[in-house]
Amino acid sequence: MEVFWFIPTHGDGRYLGTREGARAVSYAYCKQIAQAADELGYSGVLLPTGKSCEDAWIVASTLVPVTNKLKFLVAVRPGLMSPTLAARMTATLDRFSQGRLLINVVTGGDPVELAGDGMFLSHDERYKLTGEFLDVWRKELEGEEVNVEGEHIRIEGGKALYPPIQKPYPPLYFGGSSEAAKDIAAEHVDVYLTWGEPLDQVKEKIEHMRKLASAKGRTLRFGIRLHVIVRQTEEEAWKAADELIAHLDEETIQSAQQIFARMDSEGQRRMSALHHGDRSKLEISPNLWAGIGLVRGGAGTALVGSPDSVAARMKEYADLGIETFILSGYPHLEEAYRTAELLFPKLPLKKPEENGNPSFISPFGEMIANNEIPDARVKSGK
Repeated sequence: MEVFWFIPTHGDGRYLGTREGARAVSYAYCKQIAQAADELGYSGVLLPTGKSCEDAWIVASTLVPVTNKLKFLVAVRPGLMSPTLAARMTATLDRFSQGRLLINVVTGGDPVELAGDGMFLSHDERYKLTGEFLDVWRKELEGEEVNVEGEHIRIEGGKALYPPIQKPYPPLYFGGSSEAAKDIAAEHVDVYLTWGEPLDQVKEKIEHMRKLASAKGRTLRFGIRLHVIVRQTEEEAWKAADELIAHLDEETIQSAQQIFARMDSEGQRRMSALHHGDRSKLEISPNLWAGIGLVRGGAGTALVGSPDSVAARMKEYADLGIETFILSGYPHLEEAYRTAELLFPKLPLKKPEENGNPSFISPFGEMIANNEIPDARVKSGK
């Protein structure tokens, strides 16, 4: 199991849907989060993409030099960038980061936002374009010269002269719940991502994806994108979940849901269907809470509970085949520490290494009497 964290380049704060307790996006703050994740033993960080975010490629390029082992999951956008340009960008950042780049393939699910970027293809046509894009991107990074005239992409003499460090190219991550998206994933990607749905839905999706990939002679790895609210006790965790949406009113919720409804993303539809905008029915399965999706697009669920219960739920997902957990929490700096300190000791983690030496996963605390390392056992204090 490996755990990633999240760089909130679209904003952060203590509460959802309000300026109360909000924090501005700044380089200094993003650097703090990245360095915390690096030090605490997270395997990587996800950088979001879209018009609400600072540009993921530029953010990653500024954070690579101030971190040591952290990997960066950065989006390519078929149709918004040429596959040849994307291949060159990939090779450069992979080389300059010493192999710390991961690629997130994002086709996009909001027609209004896509129109603002000059993209007017239908949902299924965008995925056809994505398939053509990835075919070119992969071949160029494998060292081929590409000449192709497809339905959406025409390339003459496309070639990436500088090879990436990771062979044959940095791993491809991809999330999509429609049949068109699943076909593309089965054909091209390395890690198929799902948002945090109940176990039975995730199980069904994984089984289906394994069959699709097997039919093409391929295998997939799997990851999940979730928020997390972990506290010492169940009561504290659920109180924190309630506080996160304490400033949301019905008008704000309905406004957000109307925006989600215009999207043609099957994944977003599935997220919205978990709660239908009703804040009275948010625990959709044990320790899985849909409150974040009331106003946040994309990943809208959180694992909520004590370290033991959250770890138990994560292990249930792992038993289905999930290897990578991409987590986040509000505010992201403090919750990066809280999650590592409370949750990591409960998990069978794949630990990043630096110069061949295992990194610390969480601090051991202040020395006792200037001489002794604190005992790892929990003591009552009596």
